[in-house]
Amino acid sequence: MSFKLLGLGDELVRATESLGFQSPMPIQQKAIPVLLSGEKDFVGLAQTGTGKTGAFGLPLLQLIDTNKFNTQGIVICPTRELCLQITGDLKQFAGYMNKIKIVAIYGGAGISTQIKQLKSKPQIIVATPGRLIDMLNRKAADLSKVSYTILDEADEMLNMGFKEDIDNILKKMPDHRKIWLFSATMPRGVAAVARDYLTDPVEVLVGGKRQGPKNIKHICHTIQQKNKYPGLKRIIDFSPDILGLIFCRTRKDTQALAELLMQDGYQTEALHGDLSQAQRDSVMRKFRRGSVRLLVATDVAARGLDVDDITHVVHYNLPDGVEIYTHRSGRTGRVGKAGLSIALVNSKEIHSIRMLEKRLNICFEFNKVPDGKAICEKQLSGLVEKIVHTDVNQAEIEAYLPAVCGALESFDKEELIKRFIAAEFNRFSQNYHNADDINANTETRAKSMPESKNRHEARAKTRPAKRKKRLGSGKNQRFFINVGRLDKINEGAIVRLICDKSGIGSGMVGEISLNREFSFFEVEKQAAGKVHNSLNNAKLDGRIVQVHKVIQKNAAH
Repeated sequence: MSFKLLGLGDELVRATESLGFQSPMPIQQKAIPVLLSGEKDFVGLAQTGTGKTGAFGLPLLQLIDTNKFNTQGIVICPTRELCLQITGDLKQFAGYMNKIKIVAIYGGAGISTQIKQLKSKPQIIVATPGRLIDMLNRKAADLSKVSYTILDEADEMLNMGFKEDIDNILKKMPDHRKIWLFSATMPRGVAAVARDYLTDPVEVLVGGKRQGPKNIKHICHTIQQKNKYPGLKRIIDFSPDILGLIFCRTRKDTQALAELLMQDGYQTEALHGDLSQAQRDSVMRKFRRGSVRLLVATDVAARGLDVDDITHVVHYNLPDGVEIYTHRSGRTGRVGKAGLSIALVNSKEIHSIRMLEKRLNICFEFNKVPDGKAICEKQLSGLVEKIVHTDVNQAEIEAYLPAVCGALESFDKEELIKRFIAAEFNRFSQNYHNADDINANTETRAKSMPESKNRHEARAKTRPAKRKKRLGSGKNQRFFINVGRLDKINEGAIVRLICDKSGIGSGMVGEISLNREFSFFEVEKQAAGKVHNSLNNAKLDGRIVQVHKVIQKNAAH
């Protein structure tokens, strides 16, 4: 099928051809003919990176009356990056159209400049909710004649707390406007927006309501918590051409992991909420150029991130919800390319993997983390391929060849090959020489998980147990700590806090019991004083913790 057959005009068809689009993607095939009528509200469910901008952008451009200089169409999206991306795409689609103005309105840029752009009376505005509300309050934007409103990444906007802003924006528009809602998932909040503002919408679904693209392979590596960072490095080293997005839960963990990777020589940057807009823009420029190959990010900071060439998404920490996993993994495998979504989990988290499989209708491959030999072979193969495909600029290097040839003339061909390879390859050979197997022995458990008819029984079998390490009667001291599950921590975080601050080994930490707002843990009595002194007023994920000894009654009484 061609774009012409979908009903698009010659100018838009010519633009798609010049951009190299040979045929419409599934969401475009289903959406464009419906939207070109301009008569229906619309709900499109499709993963990010599947051509949604073309699905709404091409019909929107065709429906605009270029002889009228007022705002007729508005696209609302969650982030500055996505706002700029959509604006750029629309301008490319409109490359052969005359008299059409498209303006981007977003936070972090000069308000006076954007007010001036709005005064030029653009037919299409692409905006983030917060900045658009600001412009409406300043009377700089006029939505009274809007005919078409697109809510892009609607689930992301609601996750970011923009429900009230969206309500206020939609109330500023005439009742006859049509709303086209696009989302990767359909949580209750998005369904409520559709119910409240859309009238008998046409619904188009590409894949399942929660299902990601088929060209993403989902992989699970099961390792012990202490081996998570070495495991991550092995995954990176096994992929010489990686352009990866690594997800952590907290800003603190994101920054710490990025710094570790930088110290170990990886081209890495962190992306989290503590960055200024200028810092964020700088990081994203480096990542898009490829000078930064790894981006360590929080879920909030990565919302709206739109980079087509990401090869790997790594879940260093599993997300808190199914929708979040869908959005994370959807950052790779874009525009039809293959992608990998890799989860690093401990044995207690396998139940979460099974839950994702069931609710997303996907299947994880339970693979071993590559060993040292496999990594060295992959790196060597990559190096050889790079040398084979390197273009030689004879004119540039000719002046340097006599000196180089003179220095190397004592080596024969085989020796030269060995030395050039060794110069690049020695780091990996040294790092992984006699490297241990760090995979956890959980394959049997993962593959043979019972599918009980009784759902409660199945959940009970897969529910993670609390850490139960008995130190022996009378040899332990129990402590209270003022953090719990509401702080989104696990037993491992408490163990790391204890060991990092007090200097004791994890073998001296006993049972940990997590509660909703507080927890208990045990350590060997000989370490109790050191732990108590070092943990009080320490910080865990940015929160100051308080630790108190629990007075234990004598068991004999």
